[in-house]
Amino acid sequence: MTDIAITAGNVVSSSGAVTENGFAGAAITAGQTVYRDSAGLYQLADSNGAAALRVPRGIALNSAGANQPLAVQSRGDINIGATLTAGVTYYLSDTPGGICPLADVGSGEYACIIGIAKTTAILSIGINASGATLS
Repeated sequence: MTDIAITAGNVVSSSGAVTENGFAGAAITAGQTVYRDSAGLYQLADSNGAAALRVPRGIALNSAGANQPLAVQSRGDINIGATLTAGVTYYLSDTPGGICPLADVGSGEYACIIGIAKTTAILSIGINASGATLS
């Protein structure tokens, strides 16, 4: 699977974005997809992990170590810090925290849309965890 290459220092939320704050449960880098575990901590999301891991809350806006504060964007536009292809839909990867185009989602993985690229830098977040595996 080929994930988009995100430069953490370039991840920037847009005005009007929907965000939430909490604490990291592990080391997380800005631009990675995260879910919230049963203890309320953010962990890396994963398209072929256990059920909870396959339903991300959003994208980390800052890097954080375990038990450090973390901001997460769940909707709206984000400069993801990577080169995107405008009009392409991006999905949760089977690499923990990763984001990839549909062509790189493998057989047996759960399809979860993260967002659609509005430009070569801006991703419009619209998370949709289908619960369906690709064949």
